[in-house]
Amino acid sequence: MNMDPEIKYLLSLGSIRDRAKLVGEAAQAGTLSHFEVNEDKLGSVAEYVTSVIKRDFGPDKFDTIPPHGRWQHFEVGNVPRVADLIKQWKKDGDDATEVTRRLIDLFFVSVLLDAGAGDHWRFVEPETQQSFERSEGIAVASLYMFKNFAFAANKDRKAPSVDGKGLEQLTTDALAQGFQISNDNPILGLESRANLLRGLGKSLLAQANVFGGEGRPGNVVDYMVKSAGKTTKLDVTVFWDILQTLLIPVWPKDRTTLHGQSIGDAWPLSTLKSHGASTTSESGNHIQPFHKLTQWLAYSLMVPFQRILHMEWTGTSLLTALPEYRNGGLFVDMGVLILRKESLNRGLEASGSDLPMFKAGDDVIVEWRAMTLVLVDELYKLVLERMDGVHLSLAQLLEAGTWKSGREIAAEKRPHTKSSPIIIESDGTVF
Repeated sequence: MNMDPEIKYLLSLGSIRDRAKLVGEAAQAGTLSHFEVNEDKLGSVAEYVTSVIKRDFGPDKFDTIPPHGRWQHFEVGNVPRVADLIKQWKKDGDDATEVTRRLIDLFFVSVLLDAGAGDHWRFVEPETQQSFERSEGIAVASLYMFKNFAFAANKDRKAPSVDGKGLEQLTTDALAQGFQISNDNPILGLESRANLLRGLGKSLLAQANVFGGEGRPGNVVDYMVKSAGKTTKLDVTVFWDILQTLLIPVWPKDRTTLHGQSIGDAWPLSTLKSHGASTTSESGNHIQPFHKLTQWLAYSLMVPFQRILHMEWTGTSLLTALPEYRNGGLFVDMGVLILRKESLNRGLEASGSDLPMFKAGDDVIVEWRAMTLVLVDELYKLVLERMDGVHLSLAQLLEAGTWKSGREIAAEKRPHTKSSPIIIESDGTVF
């Protein structure tokens, strides 16, 4: 099927940073719609982030920093949950390829459930009785559902897996039960998350050439290994196109459309209207793509290929920071990004509290997310200058630096909620 060239561009990985650079140029010119930028504070952010990295991995453990990905979230509380699973699967006779398929199954559903949970939800782990919140809580909750075959219609396998029919048939009540949802333990966007997984099941079944007749996410392992031929190198752009083809039909129908087609996590931005992008037509030159969950999924799924199958990825420099509230909140909390008064007042009026609030598609949020991409790229260079010759990948910076720093400063400034400095009305599929 021939795709409109502009839509193809906006769905591409390269378009994310391309468009964000234009927003960065607007920031340099002082023509952002909603934020003022204090670049003088960026050095302080670099010092803070570098100090966090050195505190946790210095002086000689920088090479142990994992790439940003879902794997670490399953290990919360220093419990090796994924390692224990792998050990059991190998004991049962699974080879490295099948172990990788199972991890892809698990990571796939867990990442797509990993939009912002809100400030009140908690998951109490049945085996340890430990309580976890936010991303780690969602990871552990999804792991238990996975181990209980909640995402599989085929429950005859010796070990849990995920398949299209199982996801299609997942009820909102089953997800609520698995996530321990109650009036006292609410999560943002429960119905949206359930719809997302049901849509994923349908889309997996429609992509049998990659995911097989049963629509198993893990079957992408076989497809990618075959695409590598006789080498051990995997192409990020090939993987990206597979993920986008799978996910674009799954996102909510009220997302941005262009020429009648959904373009996922890509949003109109007023700043781009006045700072036009160069594309094949005029109609989409004001749209800023992010594709945050697709990138989070790509980052996360790449790791099992590396750790279990010992394969390498090419083209990783195209991946960007994740434009979400931890990375973005870091720059707001440390005074690099300051909301202009009119936008701040509108957000405060919407929230009725001391923190501004906006819907996920609001122009304020879109501009904030675009500037997050720009500023992390700038920060990356500044942090490397402070690492005494130690090189970190962007994925390592996100893991050990910006995301963790954003979380820590939020907890320091807002200890009761640990929330973002700007509140997003999440629908369970964006942040």
